[in-house]
Amino acid sequence: MQLTDTWMIRINSNQDLLKRGQWVNLTFTFGIENTDYLFEIINGKVNSIKKRVLLTKSGVFRIHGQSVSWEKHWLKKPPRDYHDIFAMLAKKIIILEGDLTPFIQNLQYFKDLIASNRTSND
Repeated sequence: MQLTDTWMIRINSNQDLLKRGQWVNLTFTFGIENTDYLFEIINGKVNSIKKRVLLTKSGVFRIHGQSVSWEKHWLKKPPRDYHDIFAMLAKKIIILEGDLTPFIQNLQYFKDLIASNRTSND
């Protein structure tokens, strides 16, 4: 099973997360190194996670970081500065760009959605 499949299952099986995102209907871009993924979200549920093939396809906003940064964020107990999206932004560990309105309006949803890829052990 691919990383994206496992991640989508974790997100869509979290009833609290789905309820929190029930009004979220958009596509956003999540980047790891030079690879971007398009997350299509309908009523808080991730309908698909697809590798972005065409540069003309993009999401409302984009979150991008290096693989080592995401690996640290996804540890069961992330180190300082990697535990939270805003801590990572403040330290310029990740980049957030685009129309940030839906991201800010649903901040906890997106923070939990990204963190849901955390490992169960260190």
